[in-house]
Amino acid sequence: MTRYIIRRLIYVVLVVFAVTLVAFTIFFVLPSTDPAVAFAGRSPTPELIAEVEEQLGLDKPVPVQYGLYIKRLMLGDEYGWPGLGISYNTRSPVREEIISRTAVTLQIAIGGAILWLLIGIPIGVLSALKRRTAADRISMGFALIGVSTPVFLLGLISLYVFWEKLDILPGTGYVPFAEDPVDWFLHMILPWSVLALLFAAIYARVVRGNMIDTMGEDFIRTARAKGVSERRVVARHGLRAGVTPIVTLLGIDLAILVGNTVVTETVFNMPGLGNYILISTDSGDLPGVLAVVVLASFAVALLSLVSDIVYAYLDPRVRYR
Repeated sequence: MTRYIIRRLIYVVLVVFAVTLVAFTIFFVLPSTDPAVAFAGRSPTPELIAEVEEQLGLDKPVPVQYGLYIKRLMLGDEYGWPGLGISYNTRSPVREEIISRTAVTLQIAIGGAILWLLIGIPIGVLSALKRRTAADRISMGFALIGVSTPVFLLGLISLYVFWEKLDILPGTGYVPFAEDPVDWFLHMILPWSVLALLFAAIYARVVRGNMIDTMGEDFIRTARAKGVSERRVVARHGLRAGVTPIVTLLGIDLAILVGNTVVTETVFNMPGLGNYILISTDSGDLPGVLAVVVLASFAVALLSLVSDIVYAYLDPRVRYR
């Protein structure tokens, strides 16, 4: 198990390094616009551009610039750790903006994940146990609608119904938990529900397929032959084996959501990472975009590592393979 974890850690380091190299090249080498000009503002003088290039280290060769970026990222800069530089737009440290917005994105992602697991797994199990019945068709119909409907459309429909027409939930915006826990919860219900409907549909289909395969295995028939109750067969044997692949799927989905909540946060006007990368892209704020890309890649690699370790713990065949 230790060797397996060490191999996966090396893989994480290599993946993050590769992503930072590609992202740095795309954002700082390929663009035709000089980043120093974007930072200097409108109609900058050559003297000001030269001063900004020296301040940002843009007057050095590209390999040296990348090395300095990795050094600041790993060891920190004058603004703290990790060193993510300074925003071209606000002239403030990107690190502070990332920290404040990451908290919002994590609240959306974790809350949505809890909700979609509570919805998707029971629906998948029910559909697998009631194959070719009305319950199965209704469940898979729900899954088909959830997978097929775009997130922005679900968000707009939920706002129209529950905010505009019924007026039972607040609309867009974000309220910090420390400020008002009840209002925070009410503002998070719709974003959580939109994400839950999309992912619960996917998880329901995955669980259904896994449960159907698992319930036909020899160890299930053996358990039934020993007189084990059907409820215990499903809960202790079938469900554990059928839901195990969800561990990997959940880790990847949570990691992707950290840097891929653009639509949800835009529809509900949530100040998270998705909203930040949209603003940074529109305004050409390269340090902000690069910071979110690096954070998202690290989240994907790290949570994939955690899910692989948990999966290997649950299924020893994985670590011996």
